[in-house]
Amino acid sequence: MPLPDHARSAVIESVYPEIDAGRYPVKREVGATFEVWADILLEGHDALAAVVKYRRWNETAWRETSMRYVDNDRWCGAFVLVENTSYEYTVEAWRDAFASWRQEMEKRLAARQDVASELLEGRRLIVQAAERASGGDAERLRYVAERIGAAPDQQAAAALAVSAEVAVLVARYPDRSASTVYDRILEVVVERERARFAAWYEMLPRSQGTVPCRSATFDDCTARLPEIRAMGFDVVYLPPIHPIGRSYRKGSNNALVAGPTDPGSPYAIGAEAGGHKAVHPDLGTLEDFRRFVAAANALGMEVALDFAVQCSPDHPYVREHPKWFYHRPDGTIKHAENPPKKYEDIYPLNFSCEAWRELWQEMMSIIDFWIAQGVTTFRVDNPHTKPVAFWRWLIEEVQRERPDVVFLSEAFTRPKMLKLLAKAGFSQSYTYFTWRNFKAELTEYFTELTETDVKEYLRGNLFTNTPDILPFILQQGGRPAFKMRVALAATLSSVYGIYNGYELCESTAIPGREEYADSEKYAYKVWDWDRPGNIKEYIARLNQIRQAHPALQRYDNLRFYHADNDNVLLYGKATPDKRDVILVAVNLDPFEAHESRIVVPLEAAGIGPGEKYVAHELIADAHHLWEGAEQHVRLDPQVEPAAILHLQGWPSKDYESPCF
Repeated sequence: MPLPDHARSAVIESVYPEIDAGRYPVKREVGATFEVWADILLEGHDALAAVVKYRRWNETAWRETSMRYVDNDRWCGAFVLVENTSYEYTVEAWRDAFASWRQEMEKRLAARQDVASELLEGRRLIVQAAERASGGDAERLRYVAERIGAAPDQQAAAALAVSAEVAVLVARYPDRSASTVYDRILEVVVERERARFAAWYEMLPRSQGTVPCRSATFDDCTARLPEIRAMGFDVVYLPPIHPIGRSYRKGSNNALVAGPTDPGSPYAIGAEAGGHKAVHPDLGTLEDFRRFVAAANALGMEVALDFAVQCSPDHPYVREHPKWFYHRPDGTIKHAENPPKKYEDIYPLNFSCEAWRELWQEMMSIIDFWIAQGVTTFRVDNPHTKPVAFWRWLIEEVQRERPDVVFLSEAFTRPKMLKLLAKAGFSQSYTYFTWRNFKAELTEYFTELTETDVKEYLRGNLFTNTPDILPFILQQGGRPAFKMRVALAATLSSVYGIYNGYELCESTAIPGREEYADSEKYAYKVWDWDRPGNIKEYIARLNQIRQAHPALQRYDNLRFYHADNDNVLLYGKATPDKRDVILVAVNLDPFEAHESRIVVPLEAAGIGPGEKYVAHELIADAHHLWEGAEQHVRLDPQVEPAAILHLQGWPSKDYESPCF
């Protein structure tokens, strides 16, 4: 008969990480050491033992790793996440009878008490452990019990019974008949490293050519890949590449009426040439696209594709599956709206329609189709306008078969909805970085993202701009602002992105709005990728630094430090072993030079208070010999708005020059 709960003395509380009482998984990457913490309590003074139990999602048998006591009833255990899959985990704890006996025995021996009765008790516990053991261990435990019973005196018997060897042997076969198992099975989704560390480059395919008023092709896009790789990007992200509808097509600058040569918005998906599983004929063929993907892969990059779940009125779904859409009382299909804006060229899908199962399966088949073409990363457009339950189902179903697939949530929406989508399974999330410009708000926001439980499920992908958003600071701050904002994005997070034209410091906007004038969303465009004033070399240097420094490849190790000037933001990242320590100072004012006293985190860098150390400024490749925590920086946005400092003890291994 099972032991009643009241007989299970150990109490397990405050398990961490655990998101919303276990409703959602936490996220990690392959190769990470996964730590599990718990408060484990037991009445009285007996010893406890505890383990973290874990298994792959499709296994039945548990594996275990021991937990260690930390302090104040807090315990910790860890295991390595070796596979790109999902793991389940929980905690089990029990009263350790032999360890309790051993502790009491050692006290009695130190007090020179008679221990005849205690030796009988200890021998019985060893015999019971032998009954639970097998093979050579069982034989060894029985032998120990016999030797204790045959010992010439108490001292010899006690020395054997409390020996470390016997303690280790008995601990392998504990009595867990009255153990307590945490009442929830939790989950950790283990993704590939690219989910945490990547630099994204968004390119609108039809604007990668050289002929005005004509769409570029996939071959033109392929020709640009070496230049994008030279800037250090490892993900090339394409907005929708599908046929574009003609009904209610938008014209230049989102005009309601299109001219005869206007190409329309790529987000109005679907035409006679097909829908979400087709490519726009102007771009080429599906085979051309596959060659583009192969060329990117050969350069060490991968292709991310936009998954925009919407249709133009000309999409085949409208004719073949009219029940999948919203209908007005007169029976006509409703177009998309975000009052006062109207999107007559787009029909939203109704995920709660009568035929929702068929619709959901079709959406998953779109992902499966592009996976078959070599795409393993998807940026999802406006996921907050579709049911969260749908995304949780879709991502889980896809990743069960293809755990290497990465999903990015493009949800500039309410904070709690943004977080909920991350909990539902999105590998990465857009953030509000785009609108955080000042020291206090940057510090507050990124402290929340990286130092609270948000870090367990949300990886912020910091996009400096998008086809829809040209922030005012970029419109007004010129080239210094572009350098400053990309330096922030590349170092505050381990994953960030830019939209093509950023490297050219493109800032032509519709007056008073955060939108590009003559946006290529509605027109053909030809760029001069080498035009004067570009910051391609600067971006390349930032990405080189990121590749060279493991501290910048981690997400949740961001910490903010003191700088006297409110225009200077000071923060750092370090690897756990402190072998790579990066300190970043950024002038947030693109118009004026600023100086500041800063406080270097010597302890975080593993540097003693009286030691000299080298601050290697990585952008300009300049070295400074410092001593003490208080230092001084001057940042001129017309020269360098940011300083990325690699801190090393003196003498430094990478320092060669005898002069500073």
